[in-house]
Amino acid sequence: MRNQNVKMKKISIIVACYNEEGNIQELYNRVIKVFKNLDYDFEIIFVDNASTDCSQNIYKKIIELDERIKAVIMSRNFGTSQSSFFAGIKKASGESIVMIEGDLQDPPELISKFIEKWEEGYDVIYGVRKKRKGSILRRIAYKCFYRIFRMLSYLDIPLDSGDFCLIDRKVINVIKNLNEKDLYLRGLRSWAGFKQVGVEYIRDERFSGNSSISFFQNFSWAKKAVVNFSYKPLELISRLTFMAFLVTILVAFFYLSIYFKTNAPRGFYTILMVIFVFGTIQLLALSIIAEYLIRIFQEVKSRPPYIIDRILKNKPSLADSAKLAMMDNKLRSINKKDKDS
Repeated sequence: MRNQNVKMKKISIIVACYNEEGNIQELYNRVIKVFKNLDYDFEIIFVDNASTDCSQNIYKKIIELDERIKAVIMSRNFGTSQSSFFAGIKKASGESIVMIEGDLQDPPELISKFIEKWEEGYDVIYGVRKKRKGSILRRIAYKCFYRIFRMLSYLDIPLDSGDFCLIDRKVINVIKNLNEKDLYLRGLRSWAGFKQVGVEYIRDERFSGNSSISFFQNFSWAKKAVVNFSYKPLELISRLTFMAFLVTILVAFFYLSIYFKTNAPRGFYTILMVIFVFGTIQLLALSIIAEYLIRIFQEVKSRPPYIIDRILKNKPSLADSAKLAMMDNKLRSINKKDKDS
């Protein structure tokens, strides 16, 4: 039994949503079921990235029945779920927050294990995808990405870990005060440090609906992660330049040797080879530099990563409004007496 005289710790569940009308109610039901067996207070913040389906109607129905629920509606779609999570972080009031996607690929039931680790003294508890369901191509691509990213990054990035996690308030205070606009929260989570641990789980397929992120959008997402947390692509430019210089010297000696020994065509193929090698290196170097310049450009403009249109939350009942009105009248009468005296 819960001790009603003891204030329970509050946990904020931030749910990033975009066209998740088939998942919202189920996710809410499963989160409620988890906290029925836990001595914790909680709130659920649905952050909607300008959905085009009937998601808002479902939010309103749930909010009418449960005052612990609110929905933050974006003014337009701001791309990835990172902006949604960051908006939720800014609005969360709990001693810790849980970030979870609204597609139910990550099981809400794992939250109880996150809390156990939190009570053991860990500040960041992240989900590690031991196995994931879905197409073989995507699974291979994700596996490759995490290992390449870890190899390139200047941080110790946990393998196969997504945004699904629990983060203590002291870490959240660090993250939410950062000025970065091009957000990659799982990288910032590692960058912040503190005591961290992973919890393994099997990632399901979507409960309902289809993913709004294509395979090529995932590729763009991977580039964003690497550019934000690695300098090695820039270091690669100087290495490639040095290698191209060595190759050019070797090829020059080769052509000089056959120039005097054979009747091979002279001039044209040599020039073509040099142009090809140096042209390829230059284009690659420019493309890498362009990726970093794009990020600098975004940061310099200092535009916010999201804009909130409105917040849906439980309005006070008529009885609560009457109580507030009576208290207001009492305060006015007291102030009037003080003035008269």
